[in-house]
Amino acid sequence: MTTVTTHTVEYPADNLTMSGYLALPAGAERRPAVLIGPEGMGLSDVERRRAEALAELGYVALAFDLHGGRYLEDPEEMLARCMPLLADPDRMRGIGHAALNVLRAEPQADPDRTAAVGYGTGGAVALELGRDGVDLRAIGTVNALTTGRPGEAARIRCPVWAGVGSEDPIMPPAQREAFTAEMQAAGVDWRLVVYGGALHAFHHPTVDHTAPPGVGYHPRHAQRAWRDIVALLAECLPVTD
Repeated sequence: MTTVTTHTVEYPADNLTMSGYLALPAGAERRPAVLIGPEGMGLSDVERRRAEALAELGYVALAFDLHGGRYLEDPEEMLARCMPLLADPDRMRGIGHAALNVLRAEPQADPDRTAAVGYGTGGAVALELGRDGVDLRAIGTVNALTTGRPGEAARIRCPVWAGVGSEDPIMPPAQREAFTAEMQAAGVDWRLVVYGGALHAFHHPTVDHTAPPGVGYHPRHAQRAWRDIVALLAECLPVTD
């Protein structure tokens, strides 16, 4: 097992001081880099562990912050923060660019070989980076079938992989269809995986606080979605490239 080094990094975004989590693989050579976006509650140990897992595979990984170092346990507070954010592509892009700049400035990261992976709100941020024309090797999202401003998906320059639960009430079939229609019309190399029987945030282990309706952990599909994301990175951003 590769030795991983981790530390917290602070940086400004969205008029807040963000606190991200950087995981570095052993060695001094430059490695491909992955940005990891959290669910709407904010950065948690779930995303930190994923950053560490990617560093074990040889990637430089930064799990970015959404709420200035806060984790929003109260669903009403989370929605009050996230709904305006999701309605404002420029704010999402600002949060994404700030984190990506930190990641690309890391000496061990290869700034020309980066990908963005995100869950829920963090996945929407990853998609907006693509719609903003950022040079990424891949975008992977779970529970984030958001659509953007008309025509801007044509600026996405990399494959897009998306996963969603079949029973997700926040991302229902109509939302899936709108997302895939946008990707197809833009000529994006896209894939959508629907995980049967899964709810929203099916990848996220059960929390010890109140969760919004329609949210539920599905252990098997959580493992499958993670394997799918790792496979996407292996295809589009191989460590040995």
